[in-house]
Amino acid sequence: MEKPITNLPRTAWHPLFIAAIHLELKPYLDSLEIKSEEQLTTEPLKIDCVIIKKPKDVIIKKNFASNFREINIFEYKSPDDHLSISSYKKVHGYAWIYAYLNNIPIEDITISFVYSHVPKKLFKYLHKDIGFTINKVQRGIHYIENKVLPMQFIDNRKLHIEDNLWLKGLNKKLDQSILLKMGNKSELYNDYPMMYTYLEGVTRANFRAVEEAKNMETISDTNPLKEVLRKIGLAEEWVAKGEERRALDIAQNMLNAGFPSETIASLTGLDLEMVKNLPARAPLQ
Repeated sequence: MEKPITNLPRTAWHPLFIAAIHLELKPYLDSLEIKSEEQLTTEPLKIDCVIIKKPKDVIIKKNFASNFREINIFEYKSPDDHLSISSYKKVHGYAWIYAYLNNIPIEDITISFVYSHVPKKLFKYLHKDIGFTINKVQRGIHYIENKVLPMQFIDNRKLHIEDNLWLKGLNKKLDQSILLKMGNKSELYNDYPMMYTYLEGVTRANFRAVEEAKNMETISDTNPLKEVLRKIGLAEEWVAKGEERRALDIAQNMLNAGFPSETIASLTGLDLEMVKNLPARAPLQ
């Protein structure tokens, strides 16, 4: 029985969240300014993420961005953290401070909370104590309808994989199918530095899924996911298996061309018995 990996470093989830937001909104980045850990004052008051629409009237066709106004404040809770009543009050206060310091109407701001654990106490507080109505608008997304300061709550675990792969991937319990889907889709972003930041963090947090995925053959050798796995030392077996497969393909072609088994084994580095067990075909004329 293999020993579990226990010495992995703690995952820094907030940079991965910023990377996920960039990946989700990539088609609109020319019209948005995304700020990570926006400093409000000289005191340690920081907003996790601020997304600014430029221009104000740009339409973002993304499910969690449909309620965006000019300034959109995000509070992200990692899989290790919970969204509490005090966190809600803190971020609500941040919005008013931001409006005051930047001299903008509070009506131009929205708040979004992203989390991995349903905030039952907070929802009870908002509904029973404050009197807010919390409406489910779609899978994983709830709204509080408020003309002054609209708020939405996003459970990234419940988002649909086809709509929000990168936000849904902020999880420590991914299965290999989601990881492989990330790998395949990441090829569309292989020139985008945040793709590697995201993949490296997610794979480190999901080493069990990585171990399962290493035996899959559905990801090309040029895929960013494989490059990340090589970089962080989780792909030795995967790479070795791929190299052996390529060597076998070359050996088969050489055998078809009439090369002796001993010569093929010497040139490819394969075991002689493995070469001899390849299906024999008539030499090419």
